[in-house]
Amino acid sequence: MANRKMEASAGGAAGGTGAPDKRYYRIGEVSKITDVKPYVLRYWESEFRWMAPQKSRSKQRLYRRRDIDMILLIKKLLYEQRFTIAGARRKLRDLGANRALESTGLAVETDHRSRYRKIREELVAIRAQL
Repeated sequence: MANRKMEASAGGAAGGTGAPDKRYYRIGEVSKITDVKPYVLRYWESEFRWMAPQKSRSKQRLYRRRDIDMILLIKKLLYEQRFTIAGARRKLRDLGANRALESTGLAVETDHRSRYRKIREELVAIRAQL
């Protein structure tokens, strides 16, 4: 466990967002990673019903990497593309979560096998060039 904490504090980035590579993040960590205040994250939970992070036994919100990517997408829709909350909700519903993430370059690999398959293919290609 100490190694995991050291890796996280060493800044092992996951997904290119500067977030430590770990399974769950607390709301304070997500707030720092996404630059969105915790009260805004809690409000977005009420507006985007599918954005309901798991909760620990002590009732703390536990966000996953995919949740962080969706928060970044919502932030982009609201703050950069100037959608209303209703408009952002409609756009996400129309596109579907995976397509919405792909369209913004925030796609998340949920299937680790496909991720490893891609890495293997890249390594095979590199080996062929040698």
